[in-house]
Amino acid sequence: MPQSAMPDFTREDPWRVFRIMAEFVDSFESLSRIGAAVSVFGSARTRRDEAMYRKAEQLGRLLVENGYAVITGGGPGIMEAANKGAAEAGGISVGLNIQLPSEQKPNPYMNRSLEFHYFFTRKVCFVKYASAFVMFPGGFGTLDEFYEAITLIQTRRIDRFPVVMIGRRYWQGLMEWMQEALVKPKRISPEDMKIFACVETPRKAVEHIVNWHAARKHSAAKS
Repeated sequence: MPQSAMPDFTREDPWRVFRIMAEFVDSFESLSRIGAAVSVFGSARTRRDEAMYRKAEQLGRLLVENGYAVITGGGPGIMEAANKGAAEAGGISVGLNIQLPSEQKPNPYMNRSLEFHYFFTRKVCFVKYASAFVMFPGGFGTLDEFYEAITLIQTRRIDRFPVVMIGRRYWQGLMEWMQEALVKPKRISPEDMKIFACVETPRKAVEHIVNWHAARKHSAAKS
């Protein structure tokens, strides 16, 4: 195709590399200083009067009390609740915000905020600086982050870390489908189902994360 006939966006692609690099440099520099952190995901549409909002708020507090910073997508709903709990507990409350046509407005409870233009640079940061993932009920975005994490762990592209889902009523159907459609036909190994855990309360989620890291530290000390 002649250069003059190429769509404008393809001619701009080489320049986008610089914007992508800038997002990585800025975010890596900022997040490298926050210490151990847990990335928390869930629906932006969760209302403040819902039980899951209160649970996410409690989770943020408990994570800070156990020495973790909290990372969210910086928006409303579950993200806001986790940031609020972390901030009110005096901890590091990080938001990796991305501008969307709807839903995504920065919440007021972040004390470290980063803006992203590209989803994929933002997703790298969620994983790179996480000591664990906690997944609340959510939509496509939450499921996307869940599957990305367990795929990276399964394929050993990243070091293993805890992936904890909260709310069996929401997650049970997915886990049953995995057993029937993935494990039984041997599309995945039964061991792959141990990559993640499902609990009912924030306290159980934090206990799982703390115990997992303590066991790993003990194992490393013995070897």
